Amino acid sequence: PVAPAVGLAGIDGESIGNCPFSQRLFMILWLKGVVFNVTTVDLKRKPADLHNLAPGTHPPFLTFNGDVKTDVNKIEEFLEETLTPEKYPKLAAKHRESNTAGIDIFSKFSAYIKNTKQQNNAALEKGLTKALKKLDDYLNTPLPEEIDANTCGDEDKRSRRKFLDGDELTLADCNLLPKLHVVKLQVAPLGMV
Repeated sequence: PVAPAVGLAGIDGESIGNCPFSQRLFMILWLKGVVFNVTTVDLKRKPADLHNLAPGTHPPFLTFNGDVKTDVNKIEEFLEETLTPEKYPKLAAKHRESNTAGIDIFSKFSAYIKNTKQQNNAALEKGLTKALKKLDDYLNTPLPEEIDANTCGDEDKRSRRKFLDGDELTLADCNLLPKLHVVKLQVAPLGMV
């Protein structure tokens, strides 16, 4: 069966927008192997049926058996609990730290980009840079399963994993990657890349 997915529309009112929360849920559905259709919503012209379905909320949201879920974290939990192995892959990270790596990057970035007081720019940029460095350090530190018990000395101690929790995408990546994409798109024009 094809599942409906509702997300915020882009600037043209139709294409998929840059909402990291919608993109996070799309990634989860895709990784789970769920076939889904995306319906975008232009908040300036929100259809009445969606307004009635989840009054006072913005996409993304999920409906299941008449129950409307509007909190992205609750939707993620619901999908992980409902779409389970054997049929669907488990996406939870093995390492708790993977879920919190980079957790404050988006808030630090938002504070920096929305700042209107020139005197605060340096401190806010420093906070964003520190958060990015912390993520970089985590990604470069080997996970326990990467450390070979037979390896001695200071031979290459950098992680070789592809993603936060290993070589496969997990819920931790689904949370962080869309936010990093927004940061990248916004920072590039500022010359910070």
